[in-house]
Order: sequence, then structure tokens, then C-alpha cells
Amino acid sequence: MQIDNLIENVDHQIINSRTKSLDVSFNELYDMYTDGELIISPDYQRLFRWEEEKQSRFMESLILEMPVPPIFVIEIKDGEYELIDGLQRVSSYLHFRGEVLGEETTKPLVLSGCDIVPALNGLTFELLPKPLQIKIKRSFVRMEVIKKESEPSLKYHMFKRLNTGGELLSAQEIRNCTVRLLDSKALDFLDECSRNKNFKDVISKIGKNSFRMKYDQELVLRFFALKNDLQSYRYPVTEYFTRYLEKITTGEEIFDYAKEKEIFEKTFDIINQSLGSSAFSSKTKMEHEKNDFVLYYYDGITIALGRLAETIGDFQNFSVLRKAIDDVKFGEEIQSYKTGSINSLAKRIELFSAGVNLVID
Repeated sequence: MQIDNLIENVDHQIINSRTKSLDVSFNELYDMYTDGELIISPDYQRLFRWEEEKQSRFMESLILEMPVPPIFVIEIKDGEYELIDGLQRVSSYLHFRGEVLGEETTKPLVLSGCDIVPALNGLTFELLPKPLQIKIKRSFVRMEVIKKESEPSLKYHMFKRLNTGGELLSAQEIRNCTVRLLDSKALDFLDECSRNKNFKDVISKIGKNSFRMKYDQELVLRFFALKNDLQSYRYPVTEYFTRYLEKITTGEEIFDYAKEKEIFEKTFDIINQSLGSSAFSSKTKMEHEKNDFVLYYYDGITIALGRLAETIGDFQNFSVLRKAIDDVKFGEEIQSYKTGSINSLAKRIELFSAGVNLVID
């Protein structure tokens, strides 16, 4: 009976996942993009990271008629598709044709690093001989279409299983692309919170590259997940945070956006006024502040204050709070609880909560 149910369940999911395959030329993809029929969302465009030599070698492979892996799109409505896999390949071609994608493609691609036909180096699309322009425009790629009749959750899970061009993306960048297939409200909320001035001030030491890879948004997600769903915390933590985001996105977990925003803003206002940019920094043996960001400080301090934020009135005792937090940060006891285990995490939140409570109460 159980096996029969399994087969029935699989058949049901196959029915709900409707796909079709098309062979399209890169010139057709170019026309679809410029006509607004092939959508590359801003989140995806920000992930366009192939260096120009790698883009150039892909153009060279098209000219040499080498095989190209398929791309995947979602049908939004009849004749209109959203690209979900194949970003690097499609964007490289669009860049070569002079389209602007992301922040660093303001000029058409000039070929460089072509190692099979070095004579291509230094050429733009317009400078290619006409026969080669035609050859590259007529290069074909298989386009797998997830039809609009498919269940949204199946589109989401399919994206999670696709190879996104072999690029190393951060966990939050992947969430920004995948979870948006379910709904964008929670992601937009994380983005809004990440722009809060107090928050940006106190996490400034994560560095420009971490901001570029959306680590600030992951820290916002981390705050809400640990504050609201610590009981579900488990390894791998990346999956734990993704799962929490999925739950608030689908409504499986009740999330009061207005209330949570107030808690977030209150928490980081107090942290900034008490500790500033040194909030999550460690010290050298000579007691000099380091230019670092210590994640286990972040967990303990933010959750300890976040749990009390609703009950804190017009708090002004910032210097006393700073001393109480520093006593925990640089005390001996917390040194035993630096790991990512649930026991260590819970203990350091407990230690900071004890110090904070003495001041807040």
C-alpha cells in the first residue's frame, strides 16, 4: 500500500511539472531579451561575474561550433520567459552584442584570452568579419522551458537543483534567486532591514566584498531565525537559515513584519549607540581593537537585546550597557562557547542576556 502511494505521489508531481524543450539561436535569445520576452531579474544580473577572458572564451567556443549546455527558463506567460539557469552564458553573449548587464558591463565586450584562435583577441562583435557574426548569431542552444502551468513550489525546487553556471555564489545570493520563485515579500523585507543605518554602522567591519555578496542580508536573516526559531537550529546552518526563510515566505511560520521591523530597528539602534562599529570586534593581547567581525559576538549580543527590545522604553544608559557587554565579550567564560553547536550558541546568548538584563532591568 505504501509503495502504491509512493508511485501515485511521483505520478502526481510529474503531472504538475510541465516542461518543453526548444532549440533556439543566440540571436533569438538576444531578440527576446531586447524585446522584453526574456527576463533576467536584477538579482540574477548582479550575479553576472564571469571575467572578460572567460566570456571571450565562451564566444570563441560558439564561433568554433562547440556544444553548449542547455539553459532553463520559466514561462511567465505565453511567449515570455524568465531565465533561471544559464545566466553566465546568455549574459556573455548579450555583453558581446553590447547590452549592459549589472554594474560592470557598460561597454561591449572586447575579446581577450582566446587561446584556440588568438587572432580573435582585440575584436568586438562589430569588428568580426560578417561570416563570423552570422555564425555566432546562428549558434543554437537547447532551452528547457518550465511551463506556467507547473506548481510554483516545483519551479523553486527545480531551480535549487540546477547547476548555476559553476560560479561560486554566496548562500544569500542563492536564496535571493530561489526563494523569489515562491514569493518576494520576505526577501524584500530582509533587503529593507539591511539598509537600516544603525545596522550598517555596526556590521561595517564585514568588508566590501561581504556586502557585495549579500552577507549583510544573511545577517538580518540570521537575527530573525535565531531570535524566533532557535529550537530548529541544526547543521548545516546554511540549510537552517534557508528553511526558516522558506517557512516565513510560505506562511508556514507566522511572521509579523511590522512588529519584527520595530524590534530590529530598536535592537540595532541600542547596539549602535552603545557600541558603534566595535560592537562585534575582538581585541589584541595589547587591548587594541581589531578590525574584525566576530560572528559569535553578533549572535549573543543581538539575540540578547532582540528578545528584550519590545519591553525597552526610552533607553539612554548606553555607557553602562557597553561595559556590561564588554565584560562578557572579553571575559573568560565565553571563551568556552565559541563553536557553532546549539549548546555553545544557547550558552553565549544566555551569558549576554544575563549581562544585558542587569542594565535593562
